[in-house]
Amino acid sequence: MAKSKAAAKKVLQSYSIKGTNKVVKAGDCVLMRAQDPEKPPYVARIESIEIDGKKKNVIVNVRWYYRPEESIGGRRQFHGVKELFLSDHYDIQSADTIEGKCTVHSFKNYTKLESVGSEDYFCRFEYKAATGGFTPDRVAVYCKCEMPYNPDDLMVQCETCKDCQRQNGGGGENLWGNLPFLKSNIR
Repeated sequence: MAKSKAAAKKVLQSYSIKGTNKVVKAGDCVLMRAQDPEKPPYVARIESIEIDGKKKNVIVNVRWYYRPEESIGGRRQFHGVKELFLSDHYDIQSADTIEGKCTVHSFKNYTKLESVGSEDYFCRFEYKAATGGFTPDRVAVYCKCEMPYNPDDLMVQCETCKDCQRQNGGGGENLWGNLPFLKSNIR
């Protein structure tokens, strides 16, 4: 019986991003080069880092983040510019495609940042790529227009009734479309 020629993969604890002094490890979020140079880099969370024993290629097992416009429902008014959805889409990529490190904050922590840097993003939903479903399937609304909070919009709270309104007046336009979210007011 012939022996298998498959080379064993060795798990690495970290990887130094080529051309930088930055080191990434499992659990870190990274910017990954898109094939189209006109597109922004993709964002992923590293699940593990391995080296192919035979070819000495370093690969990363990643879990992708999707931008709202990459999801089935598309971008909505309440999605922030830096909003991402953590998907159930896993992949294997060459470590050479990592451009840099980034931070994906929880929505709560992102709204508390004193300043948002170019490598700061936030995530408040998990996304099922095959079905277009979201977890959680409910989102709180904070405004008279009954839209979820967008951290890019200035919100003003009334001192008397404690209700909030977007600086642009709220609108009243139904922007929910067919989204699976169930609205709930928070006072």
